Amino acid sequence: MENKFINRYRTFCKSLSNLEKSLRADPKADFVLEGTVLNFNLTFDIAWKVMKDILIKKLEILDFAVGSPRETLQQAFTNRIIADDLWMQMLRVRNQLAHDYDGTFAAEKFQDIIKVYYPLFEELRENIKKYYE
Repeated sequence: MENKFINRYRTFCKSLSNLEKSLRADPKADFVLEGTVLNFNLTFDIAWKVMKDILIKKLEILDFAVGSPRETLQQAFTNRIIADDLWMQMLRVRNQLAHDYDGTFAAEKFQDIIKVYYPLFEELRENIKKYYE
């Protein structure tokens, strides 16, 4: 089980590294917008699961709905794994992107993904390193 814990963290770091490529990319170029959205969604999904792992395995907090990203984010905020309620906004954006069939919403959110949400992912990575050393 410990291996799964570490592997999920490594996957989060790799996914974040892939999302970093969007910082220098032109959103009008072929596949950049789609790739950014895919990497954002993956990074977000792995991030909340990493938070859940820390809450359960390291902090031994078990009194929340472990299958719920919203509950996990609330517990992570309460336990200072994350420091910003923008994570709830990020969850709403992730959910809306799943229903953005023409790419309009993705184009609107591209700048938020790279300028607001990417730094939050980086901050999370720095905050949780201590649990993986």
